[in-house]
Amino acid sequence: MNQDLTKGSPGKVLWAFCLPMFGSIVFQQLYNIADSLVAGKWIGENALAAVGNSYNITLIFIAFAFGCNIGCSVIVSERFGAKDYRSMKTSVYTTLAASAALCTILMAAGLFSCGGLLRLMKTQEEIMADSLLYLRIYIWGLPFLFYYNIATGIFSALGDSGTPFRFLAVSSAANVAVDILFVKAFSMGVAGVAWATFLCQGVSCALSLALVIKRLSEIETDGPVPVFSWDILRRIAVIAVPSILQQSFISVGNMMIQGCINGFGVSVAAGYSAAVKLNNLVITSFTTIGNGISNFTAQNLGAGKYGRIREGARAGVKLVWFLCIPFCLLYIVCGKQVLLLFLDRSSAEAMAAGRQFLWILSPFYPVIAAKLMTDGVLRGVSAMRRFMAATFTDLILRVVLAYVCSGLTHSPAGIWCAWPVGWSVAAVLSIWFYRGECGRLMAGNASRAKEIR
Repeated sequence: MNQDLTKGSPGKVLWAFCLPMFGSIVFQQLYNIADSLVAGKWIGENALAAVGNSYNITLIFIAFAFGCNIGCSVIVSERFGAKDYRSMKTSVYTTLAASAALCTILMAAGLFSCGGLLRLMKTQEEIMADSLLYLRIYIWGLPFLFYYNIATGIFSALGDSGTPFRFLAVSSAANVAVDILFVKAFSMGVAGVAWATFLCQGVSCALSLALVIKRLSEIETDGPVPVFSWDILRRIAVIAVPSILQQSFISVGNMMIQGCINGFGVSVAAGYSAAVKLNNLVITSFTTIGNGISNFTAQNLGAGKYGRIREGARAGVKLVWFLCIPFCLLYIVCGKQVLLLFLDRSSAEAMAAGRQFLWILSPFYPVIAAKLMTDGVLRGVSAMRRFMAATFTDLILRVVLAYVCSGLTHSPAGIWCAWPVGWSVAAVLSIWFYRGECGRLMAGNASRAKEIR
């Protein structure tokens, strides 16, 4: 059901709204984790490395889908908070139309350049064919990825985080089952895990879009609703383009880091592929809760309730710090057991690389969690330049330090150490920018109150 995030205790509202979002992204990550798990356990170490190499490129496409999600979600949240339902519906229709054109361009570009991108990452010859096969099948499923992400963004904008959770719980479980069916029963290899993701995302996309259309039809508006607006598209782009650039540059940075990792051999690449999926489960979960903070911020911005924005950010930080504890303990204490879901016991070098990665990064999860929550506020108030400045600082530091430290230590441990440094510096910047934006909003609110008096 649609939920007004401008009413009630900010802490209670956010916990009720964000926890289903957290559950949703955990199931969303099962798509990629399932691919790596099945590839590593039932096909082999080379297949796991192949899926891991392809994953870095798929993150570029995910970046565009995420940008469309957050751009639409923030504008729809703001209009929903302001009770401007006519403009809210136009925002949805405009996003759907613009995303169709963008998705078509990306599919053509991806199919043309995927081989070159894999070679740019120094992909080993023994895994090149499987990497290319997985990637091409994934690209044909981009429309499902885009429109599913837009649908979940709309649900979140309307204060409904439960519906995406239910969709993902069912489709992710189905994806695991179909992965195993295609690989074990039909012996389809890497193609099997790719086609399983394609089919399950397609079903989720169709069902979620149908429900979005139904939900919008139940909201009454005065007069006809325009199906496209250049002005609204511009406002969506102001949010979406920086988010796309941020995620895309992070993906490019990850590809550069992958190239550095590939220089240490297939075993280290396989260990990294398994460990980074576990790490991304945490980071993406926190990013999704940050998106919830963006929805909360945008609704209250539209309603003029600026004091609630700061209260919501504090509640969001408490929530993610609470969620950090089990992940930190799991990866530090039980890292080997978790990695065995992906790796064979005989893969000693891969296991050592994966465990080392998790040990170095997981203690810093509270730091990156605080950054992602303040990023959510910055996106919600459209302070995109500041948001990008903090994110690019993290990316640049990680890429540069990965090459410098690995060269100095002649070990992948030098690469892993780049993450905590980038996270820590970027967190300081994001918190500083957040405090400035909150101060600006409160000062503007006080000025308007004086004018009214």
